[in-house]
This record gives sequence, structure tokens and C-alpha cells, in this order.
Amino acid sequence: MVNLGDVFPDFEASTTHGKIKFHEWIGTSWAILFSHPADYTPVCTTELGRVMQLAEEFKKRDVKLIALSCDSVEDHNGWAMDIQDYIKTKDSLSYPIISDKNRELAIQLGMIDPAEKTKEGLPLTCRAVFIIGPDKKLKLSMLYPATTGRNFNEILRVVDSLQLTANNKVATPADWKQGDKCMVLPTVKAEDIPNLFRQGVEVKQVPSGKQYLRFTPQPK
Repeated sequence: MVNLGDVFPDFEASTTHGKIKFHEWIGTSWAILFSHPADYTPVCTTELGRVMQLAEEFKKRDVKLIALSCDSVEDHNGWAMDIQDYIKTKDSLSYPIISDKNRELAIQLGMIDPAEKTKEGLPLTCRAVFIIGPDKKLKLSMLYPATTGRNFNEILRVVDSLQLTANNKVATPADWKQGDKCMVLPTVKAEDIPNLFRQGVEVKQVPSGKQYLRFTPQPK
């Protein structure tokens, strides 16, 4: 299992785009590795189709995408045609799918769903999401059960927050989206605010009298 802030494991794998070395494949970009239980399954088809539809949005954010399941590259390639048909495109999948037939990565990364098994009784992967920064460190992880499809608009929103807060002394509040106000980090001293936040800071008064709810326009 990988903890937040850990360097994400490097590995070699066979994919629909050929063999890769993971860290080399990431390069200086951000990356999202997302797993799915199995090829030729309904929820997974909608998910990978949705990622394909959002591929340009991830590209704008310099995010590389890579999927994974315990099926073969041959199965991945055959299933890809169904995904293309489902979203009504003739374009090939723009991101690779890893083959993890031996479940080595699924076990190493804690992606096994004990409730989901093949007809042979072998465990399948859950719907995991790992967001990895250019420094190869894990920035966010999420685990979903097989019965719950992921919201990839939310994953885009999370990427926006991670990239914004990596370079500015702000945090993003509940339900934040691009263009909304951010919050000044508690570690920022009041005397440093004028130099750090030229757009100004609004302090919300609360009964405790503590001035910790400090809002500022999204840094540009």
C-alpha cells in the first residue's frame, strides 16, 4: 500500500501501447493510474469511455492517463472497440491499459477487491484512483467498489486543486471549483498576507473570535 507523499512504485508493464517503465512514462507530467475490475463489463465500459471523452481536459492540465485490470493486452484491445462504439467515436483510446494478469501490481498497490472474483475464484481489482505528481509522489488516492462508477469530473476538479495548492499557499474549501475563492493556509502569518495575497483577504468572523477563516480570490 502506498501512503500519501510516498514515492509511487516504479514498475515495468505490458500495455496496449507497448511495454512501459512507469516513472519513465510519467516523465515530468502529472499522472493518473486508475484500475477497473474487468474488461467487457458494463460500468467499466462507461468509465473508460468517459475518460476518453475528457482526455483533452486532462491533457490541458499536463496529466497522463493509464488504466489497469487483470485481463490480457489482447482482451484490452478487443474491448477497446466496444468502448469506442459506446461513446460513438472512431478514434483509438488515447491512453494505455496495463495488463496485470498475475495481479502483482494489484497486490502491491492494495487494489484487490475481496468481494469481486472471476468465475475461477481469482480476485479482481477494485476501482482505484492514484494521482501522482511530477516528483513521482502520490498526491491522492481513492478506492471505489465495483458497483460504484467514478465521477471523472470530480477527479478533474481534484487535479485542479492539487495543482493550484502545490504552487500557492492556499487550500480549497468544500465544493470548490475553478474560479472560486480559496482559503489562506493556517501556517501563513497575518503580517505576511499583504505580500503574498495582493488580491486581498477577507476574514470571516466567528463566535470563537479566532481569525482562521481567511478567504482570497483564486491565485492566477
